[in-house]
Amino acid sequence: MSKQTLVIVESPAKAKTIEKYLGTGYKVMSSIGHVRDLPKSNNDAVDIEGGFVPRYIVSPGKLKVIEGLQKAAKKVDEVLLASDPDREGEAIAWHVAELVKKHNSNLKRVAFNEITKDAVTEAITHPREIDMHLKEAQEARRVLDRLVGYDLSGLIWKKVRYGLSAGRVQSPALRIVMEREREIRAFIPEDYFVLTANLAQSKEVIPFTCIIEPKEEPEAERIKKIGEAHEWNIISVKESEAKRAPRPPFTTSTLQQTASTRLGFSPSRTMGAAQKLYEAGHITYMRTDSPALSAQAQKQIIALLHSDFGKDYVSPRTYKSKSKSAQEAHEAIRPTNFAKRSVGSTADQKALYELIWERAVASQMADAVLKRTKLLANVTNTTETIPDFAVNGSRVIFDGWLKVDTRARGEDTEVPKLHEGETLTCKKVDVEAKQTQPPSRYSEAGLIKELEKRGIGRPSTYASIMNTITERGYVTKEGRTLIPTDTGDVVSTFLEQHFADYISDDFTSEMEDELDDIATGERSYVKTLSDFYTPFQKAVRAKEDIEKLTTLGAGPKEFPCPLCGADMVKKLGRNGTFLSCSKFPDCVGARLIDGSEVKPDEPIGNHPETGEPIFVMNGRFGPYVQLGETPEKIKGKKQPAPKRASLPTGTKPADVTLEDAVKYLLLPRELGLHPKTDEPIMANTGQFGPYIAHAGDFRSLKGTDDPYTITFKRSLEILLEPKQLRKGEKLLKELGVNPKTKKLVNVYESKSGRYLKKGFKRIGIPDSMQTDDITLEVAIELLK
Repeated sequence: MSKQTLVIVESPAKAKTIEKYLGTGYKVMSSIGHVRDLPKSNNDAVDIEGGFVPRYIVSPGKLKVIEGLQKAAKKVDEVLLASDPDREGEAIAWHVAELVKKHNSNLKRVAFNEITKDAVTEAITHPREIDMHLKEAQEARRVLDRLVGYDLSGLIWKKVRYGLSAGRVQSPALRIVMEREREIRAFIPEDYFVLTANLAQSKEVIPFTCIIEPKEEPEAERIKKIGEAHEWNIISVKESEAKRAPRPPFTTSTLQQTASTRLGFSPSRTMGAAQKLYEAGHITYMRTDSPALSAQAQKQIIALLHSDFGKDYVSPRTYKSKSKSAQEAHEAIRPTNFAKRSVGSTADQKALYELIWERAVASQMADAVLKRTKLLANVTNTTETIPDFAVNGSRVIFDGWLKVDTRARGEDTEVPKLHEGETLTCKKVDVEAKQTQPPSRYSEAGLIKELEKRGIGRPSTYASIMNTITERGYVTKEGRTLIPTDTGDVVSTFLEQHFADYISDDFTSEMEDELDDIATGERSYVKTLSDFYTPFQKAVRAKEDIEKLTTLGAGPKEFPCPLCGADMVKKLGRNGTFLSCSKFPDCVGARLIDGSEVKPDEPIGNHPETGEPIFVMNGRFGPYVQLGETPEKIKGKKQPAPKRASLPTGTKPADVTLEDAVKYLLLPRELGLHPKTDEPIMANTGQFGPYIAHAGDFRSLKGTDDPYTITFKRSLEILLEPKQLRKGEKLLKELGVNPKTKKLVNVYESKSGRYLKKGFKRIGIPDSMQTDDITLEVAIELLK
């Protein structure tokens, strides 16, 4: 009987692709990501005194996956661990090995930078041991981030507000955003004037711009008056050639930056599409800080350039990483087959692949050559002096690499062919008053570039940093711009005041370097963590007795307390900042941040059956009615929430009567348990009108159907009707109810490909994964 080998990868899509290449004698299975992690509770997560030993537990929902791998491992001669070629992949390989070694001790590690037949078969012939240095580097980062996050967050909960968080890398990122915001707030604009002389030569009028921008209006008017009163001469014509070199192939950060500026993709969207392209074998591994190309890839590109563009366009180049820590995969992100100009099953994948192909091919092409022209003109026949006026032109005379990367070209700006000494007539001098602008806020692309420049974070962390500071409510996104919130301001200010050293650029960057040194074996795991955590823990404990941050500074003088007339102070509430009386708790006067008065809620009446007061209130999700008073918070005790119900769409709070409120409080109604899922069917009304809901499946009620009177039987009829999907959307497969979220899980398809739904987000399904193979368990893992 021939030798049997089990190959374990972390992605189901990767498993399908690799199994195709290996053929008989090989079985390829997936761990579906990490199989073990630290427990959510921090009490038992890490044994600090025992040497920072992590106490791993099996990840939720992974028991069946592990049992399947163990069962398969018993039946084969050897097990090859083929997770991704970085620290995270090495850690996954180690965790799988720990769980499988009792069932088969013949375990080896294989790694490949691209999922092509040649790369996979080559890697299989060169198995190695698991690199414990790489595994420890990942473990150190995980343990360190957990300890720092929990310790800092716990302190912030006590001293600022419950529910806030901080982290080793997210907090420096937030600080950078806030530093820019403070620059913007402190910025004082200055006036200046832009002068444009419209000078005519025969019938053509050419706009020349003053090379000096006066700061005073009288000076601008003086220049205008002299310019319009005299003839002008060309006093200088300068022509020069300039070269533009191509950019290096993509690293993770430059791919995220370019996809943001050119395609409008967020970092997570970029990495999602790149992951699919990698798993399908179209590009090399997408987490890397090296711009280098392999000799084989370079040969492919040069052959293509000779064939398609000719030798004049060929200029082989070698790129090296400027980063001292190019610790991930050792090659740039590039296509695996340059003959393929367009690949991908979705619009996102196709657009991203096109970017990657263009950048990699252009990197081996000749410089573009530009002709730059600068004309200077000034008044003639006068003793009065004014600054020179200029017009600049630029045109491409040899396109070189711009022939492929056309979006980097820009527009040619031609200037008329004029000679020194030529006379021009001034038609008019325009004066435009302007003001200097504050520095721009960061975009996601700009912040990633800044983090990389300062040595904060690594390729695998940039997208998660952006997600974390957004999801925590520390910044909001307007278009591509990141704007810090009041909460973000407060958290960053607190950390800067009390932990400035630990969230500084130098400290964070040096910590990253030390983690890199663990990967190379130059530093030990225990010493690195101990050197950091011992003084850090001491610093946190030293802050236990500081006063709680109750105010954020004085409020505007024009808004005194509406009750006692005292000054107001700014405070942070769950819905942002507000103004509170400086005499609180003796005085409870409050205003919104815009100065409008906040009055205590008064009941509109009492419930006829219970006698409890009914209030009409406003919340984050719109107006609602509430039965009973809001209970006072008691530390350590969870209070029962009063019954609440949303107002029907279009109903104004001021128009709600006691009779209306009693009716609204009948909702939500439980109509009964669904016979197939045993999950309740609820009737309710919300932001988009009345509806019934079952396991995350929401159906609008129309016509005579009413949430207050609809029957259980009628709700089952509505749920049996085909759900109205978005235009172009198709339901492919019903998988069942997620036992954790109690929501239905289905597979959908549209022009952009197949996907699952998580709230309003779409979670793409790998191209190589067959719909028939997608079980509820697999879908739950994909949704994570």
